[in-house]
Amino acid sequence: MLNVSAKTASNTLFDGPYYLSIAGKLVETQATFEVMNPATGQVLAHAPAATTEQLDEAVAAAKVAFKTWSALSYDEREQYLLAYADALEAHRDELAVLLTLEQGKPLKTMAEPEVDQSISWIRQIAARRIPVEIVEENDSHIVELHHTPLGVVGAITPWNFPVLLALWKVAPALLTGNTMVIKPSPFTPLTTLRFGQIAQSVLPAGVLSIVSGGNELGPQMTAHPDIAKISFTGSTETGKHVIRSAAGTVKRLTLEMGGNDAAIVMPDADWKSVIPQLFWGAIGNSGQWCVGIKRLYIHRAYHQAFVSAFVEYARQQKLGDGLDPEVTVGPVQNKMQFDKVREFLDDIKARGQKIVLGGEVDESRPGYFIPVTVVDNPPENSKIVQQEQFGPIVPIIVYDDVDDVVARANDSPFGLGGSVWGRDTRAAVAVANRLETGMVWVNEMHTQGVDIPFGGHKQSGVGTEGGHEGRLLFTNPKTVLIKK
Repeated sequence: MLNVSAKTASNTLFDGPYYLSIAGKLVETQATFEVMNPATGQVLAHAPAATTEQLDEAVAAAKVAFKTWSALSYDEREQYLLAYADALEAHRDELAVLLTLEQGKPLKTMAEPEVDQSISWIRQIAARRIPVEIVEENDSHIVELHHTPLGVVGAITPWNFPVLLALWKVAPALLTGNTMVIKPSPFTPLTTLRFGQIAQSVLPAGVLSIVSGGNELGPQMTAHPDIAKISFTGSTETGKHVIRSAAGTVKRLTLEMGGNDAAIVMPDADWKSVIPQLFWGAIGNSGQWCVGIKRLYIHRAYHQAFVSAFVEYARQQKLGDGLDPEVTVGPVQNKMQFDKVREFLDDIKARGQKIVLGGEVDESRPGYFIPVTVVDNPPENSKIVQQEQFGPIVPIIVYDDVDDVVARANDSPFGLGGSVWGRDTRAAVAVANRLETGMVWVNEMHTQGVDIPFGGHKQSGVGTEGGHEGRLLFTNPKTVLIKK
């Protein structure tokens, strides 16, 4: 297995090798697979490819660890989580550099904040509790509602935010008394493997295991008889496979899937002031986030002025390697997604839609770079409007009537997030309440928090992450009736 050296001007250095984390031990594998640096298109490292037997070992160890871990008090588990957060913070810089190398996102503006937010998330979650609720009490009996841990949780995590979206799952699962086995995306396994290695120094053996490998590991996890719940973040199509596979053992599921989020800028909006928020809402992380703005609806009264100002702001950004401190937009993460985004560009051009910025890929440039592309007023039935691009392309679409634009925004099989922007907050909130989404922002974008529920509507998801509601989904509601 090859090692990787991640070195920057700040002399942050991490040398592999990378191991699976099973039963508190770092485990080698006979087979490995290539992990690419999307900024260069070259092999960055070789990651361990777990076998079915190693997955079984990880699940078995988690099942054994569950007996003692679930018996701990909340306060005891809190101390372990806080120690884990401290250990991650000690490795914060190397994790951020590694994240940029394997994912592509700019180090200072995206990778470092992702690692920092993940550590903060663990610390905040550690302080939360799910108390016993007295449902009923009278002269004859007491009825208590307890929330007991489920057992072994299997987490399947994506490549767009591989640190944050994994630790979002780890913290509440472990706090509530579960143990966890994580399968990271084969495109971005390195930071997950690394924070798994770090975990073994502070968490009891078997509480958190990491098994990396190809896509075949996912179905093995979702069908595994000793995994009680699957927490999945990824595409809707893959999520449908998860549902079918998990049905055989009637697993609990939390699925956070695709989106085609609409941003509606109201007729009265101070549109000039919100252009940076709208731009980064669409193009941040190179457009590779589930709750990114995929459709931007602008009122006809200021449409042309908005497009000009939006393009001018976009021209100020620098596309390149995320380790370059001047870069604000990195590459698309992998070749498969790069090709999918190029198919959107090909369709836009073939249909004669108006590209006002970008649109041309530099074939001589190594890596998976697609320039920020702005499409002016494509038809509502076009591919770039109807489907999720998951890349740095944003369609700016004209509307005349608020009722009509709400109907157009809702005319989608997806319903993850959305946003509404306007001076009249009451009117904007009224529009927000009509959107068929799991989350909607009004005059802000991508605000998240440990006590804020986050989930999808329609084909964008099942269940909730974040908030008290999300923590409850890592537990079984158990009613205890006690005769006095």
